[in-house]
Amino acid sequence: MLIGEFRNKLADGFRVPFPKKFRELLGSRLILAQGYEGCLIAVSPTQWVDIVEGSAKGPFVAQSVRDTTRFLLGSAAEIELDDQGRFVVPEGLREYSGLKEETVFLGLGRWVEIWDLTRWQERKRYIEEHGSEIAEKISKLEL
Repeated sequence: MLIGEFRNKLADGFRVPFPKKFRELLGSRLILAQGYEGCLIAVSPTQWVDIVEGSAKGPFVAQSVRDTTRFLLGSAAEIELDDQGRFVVPEGLREYSGLKEETVFLGLGRWVEIWDLTRWQERKRYIEEHGSEIAEKISKLEL
C-alpha cells in the first residue's frame, strides 16, 4: 500500500527522485497528471485506467464529465524513471503545481500526490484546522 510522506529536492533540469518505497510498488513506468488543490498525482498505468473510468464516466453531453476528462487526461504524461529512480517533471505540470525547490511525496493508498513544500504546508494547515468539518462532510457521503 502507498503510504507515508517523503521529501526530495527538484534538481537542475527539473528532475526529481521518486521515493524508492513507491517505486517498488508502482514500477518505473508511471502516469503523472494534475491532481486537485494544486498537487500532481502519480500512478501506475493500470491504476490510471481505474481512476479515469471512475472519474470521467458518464454521458459525453454532461459538461462536468467533459471538464473532468479535460482536467485529468489533458494534463497526463507518461513518464519513465531512470536507473536512479528520477524523472523530469513536464513543464505544464510544473507550472500547474508550482513545484520549485523542495517536493513532498504523499502515499495515499491508491495514488501518490506530489506537492511543492510550501503548498503542502498550507494545505496541511487547512486540513488540521478544518478536520472536524471535513469528517462531517465525509460522514454524509453515500459510498
